[in-house]
Amino acid sequence: MAVYFSIFLVIVTILTGIVWLADKFYLAGQRQLKLNLAQQQCDTSLSAEVVEKMTEPSALVDTSVQVFPVIAFVLILRSFLWEPFQIPSGSMMPTLLDGDFILVNKFNYGLRDPVTQTKFLKIGEPQRGDVFVFKYPNDPQIDYIKRVIGLPGDRIIYRNKTLYIKPACKKSATKCPDFMQIVTEFKKPSDSPDGSYGLNRYSSLMPNKIHDILIDPQVLPRSQYFCSQAEGRLCQQAGTHQDEFVVPQGHYFAMGDNRDNSADSRYWGFVPEENLVGQAVFIWMSFDFDRSADDFLPHWIPTSVRFSRLGPIN
Repeated sequence: MAVYFSIFLVIVTILTGIVWLADKFYLAGQRQLKLNLAQQQCDTSLSAEVVEKMTEPSALVDTSVQVFPVIAFVLILRSFLWEPFQIPSGSMMPTLLDGDFILVNKFNYGLRDPVTQTKFLKIGEPQRGDVFVFKYPNDPQIDYIKRVIGLPGDRIIYRNKTLYIKPACKKSATKCPDFMQIVTEFKKPSDSPDGSYGLNRYSSLMPNKIHDILIDPQVLPRSQYFCSQAEGRLCQQAGTHQDEFVVPQGHYFAMGDNRDNSADSRYWGFVPEENLVGQAVFIWMSFDFDRSADDFLPHWIPTSVRFSRLGPIN
């Protein structure tokens, strides 16, 4: 849907832009020329009403001239700087909840053509720990949001619900880094009514970012299902265990913070660089939709605003 909207926005911007240019450099002049000719043929000055009518553009031209600057601004803002998204699921709890409305910074990861998504200006790259939005590799029409766990060249192990990362060895390094266990500190059992009831909440102490995750103590490790949704794409590599992944160049390994309730790179493989949309940086609105089945109002009408959730995304 986001792709179709981008294409629609580009088409509308081009069409209204053509009309705007035509009016500025030709049509407005033609209207003024007709007014001057009419004035020359009259002995008295034309009334203000007549002048206004003769210089007034058609409804189509007038609408395009008024709309074009707004549409062009929205296109630039949405395509190259910021884009709003709504969180549709609980795979990123407790960081993001269903009903959160977020802003995604599209500038941080480079500028892309809004239609073909081809990068034409390289600015930055995802960092380990970023929350990012990308096109789902199995269906690029769908936007996914997860956390960056593995960078190109990293070796990732997720074993017995414990994460291990061996960072890529740089060419200039005299010694390659070893595996590091990402320590998790227990915080509390979750008693929140947001869908996380019965899960345990931990702090994940990543090297450059500390964030909270949820673990379901009732669910056994699911390593036998890893790479089961890869659909023929690169996921499990030769010489690795079922729960071990080597991130290819130009790809990223993504996981949800709700570790036992997230379809992510463990199951469908890596995120190609060309699928990146941007970094999720801010929650600008958060609605609660806590309605019972017998409520007479539709479920999509919010029951309250969660003001406490507004702010930067960790």
